[in-house]
Amino acid sequence: MYEKVSTNMNFVEREKNIEKFWADNHIFEKSVDSRKEGETYTFYDGPPTANGKPHIGHVLTRVIKDMIPRYRTMKGYMVPRKAGWDTHGLPVELEVEKMLGLDGKEQIEEYGLEPFIEHCKESVWKYKGMWEDFSATVGFWADMDNPYVTYHNDFIESEWWALKKIWEKGLLYKGFKIVPYCPRCGTPLSSHEVAQGYKDVKERSAIVRFKVKGEDAYILAWTTTPWTLPSNVALCVNPDENYVKVKNGDYTYYLAEALCDTVLEGEYTVLETYKGKELEYKEYEPLFDYAVDICAKQKKKAFYVVCDGYVTLTDGTGVVHTAPAFGEDDSKVGRKYDLPFVQLVDAKGEMTAETPWAGIFVKKADPLVLQALEEKGLLFAAPNFEHSYPHCWRCDTPLIYYARESWFIKMTAVKDDLIRNNNTINWIPESIGKGRFGDWLENVQDWGISRNRYWGTPLNIWECECGCQHSIGSIEELKSMSPNCPDDIELHRPFIDNVTITCPECGRQMKRVPEVIDCWFDSGAMPFAQHHYPFENKELFEQQFPADFISEAVDQTRGWFYSLLAISTLIFNKAPYKNVIVLGHVQDENGQKMSKSKGNAVDPFDALETYGADAIRWYFYINSAPWLPNRFHGKAVTEGQRKFMGTLWNTYAFFVLYANIDEFDATNYQLEYDKLPVMDKWLLSKLNTLVKDVDENLANYRIPEAARALQDFVDDMSNWYVRRSRERFWANGMGQDKINAYMTLYTALVTVAKTAAPMIPFMTEDIYQNLVRSIDKTAPESVHLCDFPAVNEAWIDKKLEADMDEVLKIVVMGRAARNTAAIKNRQPIGRMFVKAENELSEFYQEIIEEELNVKKVEFTDDVRAFTSYSFKPQLKTVGPKYGKQLGNIKNALANLDGNAAMDTLNETGKLTFNFDGTEVELTKDDLLIDTAQMEGFVSEGDNTVTVVLDTNLTPELIEEGLVREIISKIQTMRKEAGFEVMNHIALYASGNERIAQILEKYGDEIREDVLADSILEGQTGGYTKEWNINGETVTLGVEKTRD
Repeated sequence: MYEKVSTNMNFVEREKNIEKFWADNHIFEKSVDSRKEGETYTFYDGPPTANGKPHIGHVLTRVIKDMIPRYRTMKGYMVPRKAGWDTHGLPVELEVEKMLGLDGKEQIEEYGLEPFIEHCKESVWKYKGMWEDFSATVGFWADMDNPYVTYHNDFIESEWWALKKIWEKGLLYKGFKIVPYCPRCGTPLSSHEVAQGYKDVKERSAIVRFKVKGEDAYILAWTTTPWTLPSNVALCVNPDENYVKVKNGDYTYYLAEALCDTVLEGEYTVLETYKGKELEYKEYEPLFDYAVDICAKQKKKAFYVVCDGYVTLTDGTGVVHTAPAFGEDDSKVGRKYDLPFVQLVDAKGEMTAETPWAGIFVKKADPLVLQALEEKGLLFAAPNFEHSYPHCWRCDTPLIYYARESWFIKMTAVKDDLIRNNNTINWIPESIGKGRFGDWLENVQDWGISRNRYWGTPLNIWECECGCQHSIGSIEELKSMSPNCPDDIELHRPFIDNVTITCPECGRQMKRVPEVIDCWFDSGAMPFAQHHYPFENKELFEQQFPADFISEAVDQTRGWFYSLLAISTLIFNKAPYKNVIVLGHVQDENGQKMSKSKGNAVDPFDALETYGADAIRWYFYINSAPWLPNRFHGKAVTEGQRKFMGTLWNTYAFFVLYANIDEFDATNYQLEYDKLPVMDKWLLSKLNTLVKDVDENLANYRIPEAARALQDFVDDMSNWYVRRSRERFWANGMGQDKINAYMTLYTALVTVAKTAAPMIPFMTEDIYQNLVRSIDKTAPESVHLCDFPAVNEAWIDKKLEADMDEVLKIVVMGRAARNTAAIKNRQPIGRMFVKAENELSEFYQEIIEEELNVKKVEFTDDVRAFTSYSFKPQLKTVGPKYGKQLGNIKNALANLDGNAAMDTLNETGKLTFNFDGTEVELTKDDLLIDTAQMEGFVSEGDNTVTVVLDTNLTPELIEEGLVREIISKIQTMRKEAGFEVMNHIALYASGNERIAQILEKYGDEIREDVLADSILEGQTGGYTKEWNINGETVTLGVEKTRD
């Protein structure tokens, strides 16, 4: 029959067995193959980097990305799940540099690019095995035997095809990118490198007079980097702020209205007021002549006012000096206005020959520039200021923000398409798609696509001395145009650097530009590059594009979510995914970001070994909406495991225990609905409502809602249905009622296993194998090869569910009233009164009576005979209105008829008093209202149901309570002695005459309940224990007599 089920809650070992079962029997592969005829539902996996270890956040992403495809597979879809590896980029290079003991680009090139690239290839697989083990342990199903790898030639060739398409549209161009740059090392620094080297420094800033053309007036502009002033080409104001033209001493100035008092000394007169936008295109004379010829050569207009929202009024004058070669904001504005590009600083960080300060390091040139401005009468002020400035972490040189030649994709040209395509995506939550991501697109910038590095997809542009540029879109095209391309060319540096092509315009040899591309282009190209499209798999790509579902953490809004949409819009002009679940970050239990340095990071392998995958999966599903931060800690995981998984497992164990005793084989019986009692029909109604709710929620990506529905049903099934039906399983023989109970519970357990299978795949497999496969070898081999349960609408009875919900509510309130009265549930109570909107039938009343151990439940329209109300003034509202009458009000309220006053308050909304001609009106907001209990009665209630317990106990009720306590203690001793459920016993009792009388009087009832063949009074034997039962001290003994 069924394998015996241990109630041990350590699921880790069981999960390992299930993981092995899946692997040995190729269940994942079968789940895909068995749905080949189904409609395609495509999931894209955001590729991790295999040279970094998984962290706890990856558990969250893995379990969300696994669950939805499992659900869709069970719904009949064919769900391809191709794994991928993100293999290029600076982190890989840094890891290899560290391993080889190299420091910087010069040493890499001295070491040799070819061996360095080989090490990069090896490095990316450093933790591949760990990732595969991690994914298997979590239960993440994906095709890891045939992954896409971003460094493979096929993948790169598809990227080249896409880049050529972008080139042909005129959207790939060479420009400049501002980078934090170390002039001594001659290299840009990444953001995390910059963060390592900040120092506090004291420097001089400059407020400079820029002479307005055609006016005897000056624009006052501020800068913290005087060395950039020779490269000035514009002044920037905020278009929405107020600016003024003022007379101050001998000068007339333009500056922000809000900063006049801060900047100007002495009296000033406002001559005119403007919005910043009105100053746009106002021309001024250049500070120096050094940039004039450069601007003229570029045939671009310079030296005028521009507008941008980045300008703030927190410092300076509200007007910012603009040099597009030396700042990200400046560069952005420069592109917006097509300003000339002037860079009077060389790659060593020294002023160029066009200036009088040639060869001087920029920071040392600051005082010289200020002196020159002073001599020209253009320096308004040069205040000292202290700030934190980045220095090179390697050599301690101050960094400069410096324009480097770079290649860009003109995303601004497709901004409207990006926004339109984004509006077709179902963002979960919508606020990120419309807000954070939508705002990002509204302010989209051109994509700096190139990197001056080594390990990456080479940029596919070749340049000729004649000025011709050509984009190569395939290996075939490369070979057709090249005299020296090897047959087995690898599309990486340094191999591709040696390949030249013949210039189509002059016939000379063209060389590839040295850059590689941003590795985010790799991951964003995966929808087509994973299939080597368009060179092969055309139908497969079209079948699997766009994705139906993707999911990653919120930080990917500017990463993968964007690169996918950007490339898809550029190439196909459509969104690459239909639905996206954005995930919050995993924090520690105090809401702090996890980090090794703080010592609060959780090792995912330790967590999985401690709690098991299902428990962690369940925690992430039910804890909160996926996009909110998750506070991960052991107590929360184990509580979720206990509440749902433990309850489900114990219910399953209960079924198996009794089914084995009765040799109940579910394949030999039918569930005959018409023969079922109300309790069974109620469970089946709730079961079908559950399936409907979970199906609808998962179809709409509402994960916590689906999890809560499952948890609530399992709670009802265990703590209501099974508890109410236990005696049906204990009955002798195999009558129809017992068959009904077995079949109903069996159906519920199997259906719940299938419904919950996408969420807790290990436990549900365990349950399915034992309940289904052990007795039916023709059933699908795995729960994950089953169809998602179908809803039987005919079995859903909403009135039945509502009535039982009311029963449960009354029972909960009744238990609360018992707790208030300090009366145990085993002590019978004579009467309970219930006031509710619907009077339940006798069937339900009997359930309430049994549950609450009450002899009689009476429904009534009025419980005022047992309850009343007391009123006190709410001092914070009554005091200010009627302070002098407070004493009178307190007395009047204390002497009210509580029920009558409550009626008046409900009818009119107020209580009215007159104190010596002073009218006082009190509403519910003015009153503190307490429910007062009549002696001998305890009540509980809300706005729909009130229950009142009669707590007066007769001698007969007290005696009956004692019997129940005795039975409870004997059952406890049976368990402690290790007896099986069906073992018969001899019962011993000694040391208490009152207990002896009870055993004599109620012997038959006690013997039947505890399976006692005999009761031996005045003797001890077997397993013995002394008890205090309702004040009576007695020694009881239990001894097994037969199985």
